[in-house]
Amino acid sequence: MPAERRPFVNAAGSSKRIVLHEDDVGMCHGANSAFLELSGLGVCSSGAVMVPCPWFLEMAESAAANPGLDLGVHLTLNSEKQHYKWRPLTAPSRAAGLTDEFGFLWPDVATTRRKAVPQAVEAELRAQIDTAYRAGIDVTHLDAHMGAALSPEFCNIYIKLGLEYQLPVLLTKTLSAYSPNDNLVGVTEEAFQRGVALARAGGFAIFDAAIQTTWGRPRSRPIEPAYKALIEGVREGLTFFCLHCNAPGELELIEPRSAYIRTEEYELFRDQGFRDWLAAQPIDVIGMKPLREELRAALSAGRSSTTARGNNAGEQRSASAKARKAATRSAT
Repeated sequence: MPAERRPFVNAAGSSKRIVLHEDDVGMCHGANSAFLELSGLGVCSSGAVMVPCPWFLEMAESAAANPGLDLGVHLTLNSEKQHYKWRPLTAPSRAAGLTDEFGFLWPDVATTRRKAVPQAVEAELRAQIDTAYRAGIDVTHLDAHMGAALSPEFCNIYIKLGLEYQLPVLLTKTLSAYSPNDNLVGVTEEAFQRGVALARAGGFAIFDAAIQTTWGRPRSRPIEPAYKALIEGVREGLTFFCLHCNAPGELELIEPRSAYIRTEEYELFRDQGFRDWLAAQPIDVIGMKPLREELRAALSAGRSSTTARGNNAGEQRSASAKARKAATRSAT
């Protein structure tokens, strides 16, 4: 039985809105258990699952049993671990450019950008979303593992899928405001802005900033001051905090050198003292589900308006035709 969910820690009505988001759900059991625990504590407001990963089904089972979870799809085009790997769902040929010589997704975004055929990318991302729905997940949003789907080669696909499934997508106003941009080496602001403009035109909420896990923090540096500084630095507007909390266990075997970054983050966010501090901050913690409902309402209103305009135009054309016929009869 899933734990009862507590209200999010927040200062409702604050001009600083933040999504406390757990990336990489489904990657391993520790990621799943951390997301479930922190969601239950009200300190994690959303997460996204990696559908091709080995522990996806465990997370899907939990999400299907607990529809209150705010869970999106972490669209996955890369398998970056050295020995712990995953493959695309669509089993593409090598010609599709999605996989290495062993059939695993490429470990880095640059290679994916260079080799992946856009049609194959769209088929794979669509399969991931469809599989999440089929597994019983009430998908709340889309975001991009390692930022790959945000790259200029695939961003139009990313936004297209968001519109088609009526799901908000993670996109920031500028490339520099997207902290995980270290995987988007070589992408220019001009190229990034084309995606932003497309998303705006589609009616998506655009985030002011995306901040992330302190990957460069050495183990000798205390974690709490680093995260307090990140939270205190949040500005007015809409911010997405990409967290990677992971309960200890198998992660130390998956990435022995850097596992502490994820496990210490998990321990920090479950700590009562830190949660009390977080609750006292002038921030409004929100999930992605409200943004989904806002998007769907706006898209529905847009369709209704278009239909009404179409009906009005049709009525006007009909009235004009009747007037022309009446004028013709009078003339004769």
